[in-house]
Amino acid sequence: MKYTSRIASCLFVFLFLMSCKEGKKKPADQSNEHLASAAPEWESLMDATKWRAYNQNTLPSNWSISDSLISCYGMAGDVGGDIISKQQYANFEFYWEWKISPEGNSGVFYHVIEDTIYHSPYQTAPEYQLLDDIGFPSPIEDWQKTGANYAMHPANEQKVLKAVGEWNSSRIIFDHGKVSHYLNGALIVSFDKFTPEWQALRGSGKWVDFPDYGKANTGFLGLQDHGSGVWFKEVKIKDLGD
Repeated sequence: MKYTSRIASCLFVFLFLMSCKEGKKKPADQSNEHLASAAPEWESLMDATKWRAYNQNTLPSNWSISDSLISCYGMAGDVGGDIISKQQYANFEFYWEWKISPEGNSGVFYHVIEDTIYHSPYQTAPEYQLLDDIGFPSPIEDWQKTGANYAMHPANEQKVLKAVGEWNSSRIIFDHGKVSHYLNGALIVSFDKFTPEWQALRGSGKWVDFPDYGKANTGFLGLQDHGSGVWFKEVKIKDLGD
């Protein structure tokens, strides 16, 4: 009897431990399901209701937006006429395709500060430069060319820019200060905003006269009218959260 009872006790303990082990699996599985469902999704910005003029409530006449194309007619001159997103973003992945007119100049901004003391997003916001590198009529520095973090970081040797009139693809990632610029699939600029090196660069060049440049880590997206025709499509963003 004692031997039989000991076997029964061991079997009970074994079954109890197995049930505990199985019970512990469920929270792990549920956690994985939660992570999968929480993965960030792309939001299309090919919608006129998601943009407006800087320091205004409506879309300006120098732009038109459909579900397949955002067109800038280049009627605003050197400053003014830029558009910004209605929503603000902190950490994000931003993708768009674009082409530009001959001798054209434009740009894409992020972390734009909006205030009537400023006339344009470039006074506060980092800019992914868009340019006709070959045909632009004035002498230009590398930090002014396509893909550069304008007046801060030039594009590297991996850059391949398509001819004027052809579509390029671009991407900006801002992830807690770590910034990447891509052009046609290649990583062409990378830097960390939260470093002494960035601060030294920001304080030694063009931005000395713009005290609020790069100050914000949350803000609007912006598309620039710099007096040139430029077209955007497949514009979308993925919010990476806090």
